[in-house]
Amino acid sequence: MRLRTAVATATTVLGAGTAALVVAGRYGSRFALRPPAEGPAPEGAVTVHAVTEDRVTLTRTAASARRGVYGLTADTGLHAIAGDVVDSTAYAVTRKLLAVPHGSLDQGTAVRLTPQVHRGDPRTALGLDFTDVAVPGELGPLPAWYLPGARSTWVITVHGLGATREHAMNVLPTLHHHRFTQLVLGYRGDPEAPRPADGIGHLGRTEWRDLDAAMRYAIEYGAERLVLYGWSVGATMALHAQRLSAVRARVAGLVLDSPVLDWRATVSAAAESHGLPAPLTQLAVRAAEGRRVQPLREGTAPADPAPPTVPTLLLHGPDDTLAPWDASRELAARHPESVVLHTVRGAQHGAMWNADPAGYEETLRRFLTPLM
Repeated sequence: MRLRTAVATATTVLGAGTAALVVAGRYGSRFALRPPAEGPAPEGAVTVHAVTEDRVTLTRTAASARRGVYGLTADTGLHAIAGDVVDSTAYAVTRKLLAVPHGSLDQGTAVRLTPQVHRGDPRTALGLDFTDVAVPGELGPLPAWYLPGARSTWVITVHGLGATREHAMNVLPTLHHHRFTQLVLGYRGDPEAPRPADGIGHLGRTEWRDLDAAMRYAIEYGAERLVLYGWSVGATMALHAQRLSAVRARVAGLVLDSPVLDWRATVSAAAESHGLPAPLTQLAVRAAEGRRVQPLREGTAPADPAPPTVPTLLLHGPDDTLAPWDASRELAARHPESVVLHTVRGAQHGAMWNADPAGYEETLRRFLTPLM
């Protein structure tokens, strides 16, 4: 609504002149370059109509009726975990209520569904032992969770657009079950992490250096092989790192969930989802392009990530409205010797696990077994 108001005001006052359009474009670009940390692809609020010990009934929307497991959040501090749909009508859906770890879930509350299922840290949310560590990065210390494992292969997880380290907690139990050592990285712009000088993200072009720092840290502390596991822009960072890092020879594999492979399409989709009129989305793309590359410096990755050179698992689906699935399908088709595509239908951006946790985890197990 703020974006629509800004565009309408600017075009009214300035007669839709160049200045107004530039303002609209820069404002639209911010949703991909500086998204709010409220979970990946947060969707519109729905009302809670009824709550029991193990059920919650919500207004029926495309989001609330999706299959799978999701977090329910509210501005009150509430965070609950909702399971699959068990009943539905034309106006409401009833889902399993798995837990309410934060706040109170009450009738009449407006909640949002998010793929970020857990809140807190691995110990409080999942009962997993971990240590807070600081990874030396070029802008300053980077916060990370270290989860010990029996294997010398480390999995480094990197979240994506509008998310935090908490998003990785969806898969930490599975990785822990397979005895991987884990490093869950927070990078520039995250809470508790250094802020980039320009205050915006660059869709992996500069952020990959923080992942490179985590790779060096892992090797210093005993990692013999690395698996880079990223969501969204985190997946883009992983692609850059396995090509550009000086320690890239240690990378045994990549797991790319909802990767941003066509950044222009992602900027356009992010702007449109926040109300920018379609004719102005190209201005948002141009604004984002200028903001992403200034100033260019040594260590800035290419605009588009190079294809992987190691075994790679792509987890993506055609219903992702933020990062086009076609780009993942084309990447897998061009590189069948190294890339496996696992298609997840009915899942929004960053929500491949949520739509089918069991299927996702089995695919992950099969891919990771040879890399253990």
